[in-house]
Amino acid sequence: MARNIRIAPTAAARALNLLRTIQYTHPPSCPCHSNPTHHHRHRHPHHPNDPPSRALATPSTARGPQEKEYAFEMASSNIRFGRGCTREVGMDFRNLGFGREGKGGKVAVVTDGVVGGLEVVRVAVEALEREGVGWVVFDGVGIEPKDEDINRAVQWTKRHSPSAFLAIGGGSVMDTAKLMNLLLTHPTSTLHSFLPAPLGAALPITAPQKPLICIPTTSGTGSETTGTAIFDLVSRRSKTGVSSRALKPLLGICDPLNTRTMPAAVRASSGLDVLCHALESYTAIPYGERGPAPADPALRPAYQGANPISDVFSLRALRATARFLPRAVRDPADADAQDQMLLAATLAGVGFGNAGVHLCHAMSYPVSSQNPARYAHPGYRVARPLIPHGVSVAVTAPAVFRFTGPSNPERHLVAAEMFGVDVSRVKRESAGEVLGEAIARFLDGLGDQPRGLKALGFREGDVEALVEGTVPQRRVLALAPGLAGEEEAERGREQLRGLFMDAMEY
Repeated sequence: MARNIRIAPTAAARALNLLRTIQYTHPPSCPCHSNPTHHHRHRHPHHPNDPPSRALATPSTARGPQEKEYAFEMASSNIRFGRGCTREVGMDFRNLGFGREGKGGKVAVVTDGVVGGLEVVRVAVEALEREGVGWVVFDGVGIEPKDEDINRAVQWTKRHSPSAFLAIGGGSVMDTAKLMNLLLTHPTSTLHSFLPAPLGAALPITAPQKPLICIPTTSGTGSETTGTAIFDLVSRRSKTGVSSRALKPLLGICDPLNTRTMPAAVRASSGLDVLCHALESYTAIPYGERGPAPADPALRPAYQGANPISDVFSLRALRATARFLPRAVRDPADADAQDQMLLAATLAGVGFGNAGVHLCHAMSYPVSSQNPARYAHPGYRVARPLIPHGVSVAVTAPAVFRFTGPSNPERHLVAAEMFGVDVSRVKRESAGEVLGEAIARFLDGLGDQPRGLKALGFREGDVEALVEGTVPQRRVLALAPGLAGEEEAERGREQLRGLFMDAMEY
C-alpha cells in the first residue's frame, strides 16, 4: 500500500500563502481585474453604480460604552508581487476606466528627482502610454518631506486636477501622494484638519479618494499597504502624519527589480524600518487592552494593537529581516536577499498597518526632525543634513526593548530567537535585556550605524526637547507597553526622559 508523503512547502510557497491572507481579509474582486464593484468603492465617473463609501452611522445605544476594545479589524491594499510586474500598471489603469482619447482623465505620476531618472519610471510611463492612459509627472517630492514640501505638492495637484495617482518611489513619495489625493478631494481643508489631536483637528475623511497605485522602490516603509502618511511638522519640531484606512492605496505593485538601484546605505536604513515595524507591532499592547472601544465601527483606528493576524505578518517579516538584511547590505548582487527584503517590507506593512507601532517610532519623529548637530548620514546623496527615518527609528531600539521587556517576556524572547539567540535558559525577567543586546549586535553587524543618539550629535541638554516632540504622538504612544497613560502625564514624561538617556549610547 502506497504511503502518502507530505512535502514541506518551499520558502516561496510559504510567502505566497501569507500574501494570500491579505486577499482573504477582503473580497477577492479587484478593480485591476476589471470588476467595477470592487471593494474599495471609490466613486468616480467610470463606476456610477458603485455603492457609497463607508460612512459614519448613528451610534447604537443598544449596548453601553465599552472600557476596552473587544474586536479587531484587518485591512490592507491589494498587493501584487513579482519581478517585472511594473509593466502591468497601464492595464491596471485601463481596467479602472482610463484609456483611449483621454477617457477617464490624467494620472498624476508622483516621484522624486532621483527616482524620476530611473528605469522604473520609464517602464511605468511606457505601460500607461501603451494603454492610451494620459499622464502628467510631479517629481518634486521632498526626501523625508516637511509640511512645506507637502503643501507645495498639493498646490501642484490642485492646478492639474488629476483623476488618479501613481506613486513611484520610497515612503516619502507614497506618503506625499496620499496627502495630495486627500487634499484634492477635500479642497477646503488643510493638513491640520486631519492631523491627530493634539497636533490637529482630527477630522474624519469623508470624501472618497481617487484611485492610487503605489510602486515602491525601497524595501522599507510598507506604505504601499497602509493608510498612513508621515511628514515633518516643522513648527512642532517633530514628525506626524495622517492615518486612516481611507488613504490605503488601491494596489501596491511590488517589483523586486525596482529595488536593485538602492545604494547600500539606503538599503540598510530602509531595512531597519522593516525591522522596527515588525518588532513594534509584535510587542504592541494586545488589541483587547486598548480602549475605549469605538461607539461606531467606522471609528475603530487603523492602529489597534497586536492581534492574531498581524502577528503572522510581523513575525514572518522579522525572521526574514534578521536573515536577509545583512546579506542585502553586504552584496548588491544578492538578488534573492533583495527580493526577500521587499517581501518582508510588504508583510511588515500589513502587520504594523493594523497593529500599529509604538516607542521606537514615536521617539524617532523628534530625532529626525530636530537634528541639532546637522548630522548627514553617510551614503545618502542629499544636499542637506539628514537623519534617515530607519536610522532614527533603530537608534533607540536597544533601549526601547529593554524597557518594554517586562510587559510580555514571552514575546520578547520569541523576537530574540529570530536573531539566533538561544533563549532556552533565559529567565523571563531578562527578556528585555536579551532582546536589546541582540538588536545592538545586529546593528553593529550592518556597519555604519550610529551607536546611540550621541553619535547623531544629541546631548543630555537635548532630552527635554526630544520628550516634548514625543509626547504629542498619542496615536502610537497609546500602544506602548509599560508606558504611563495620559492620566499619569508626568510619570510618562519621566519614563521618556529615561528612555532618551538610555538611548544616548549602546
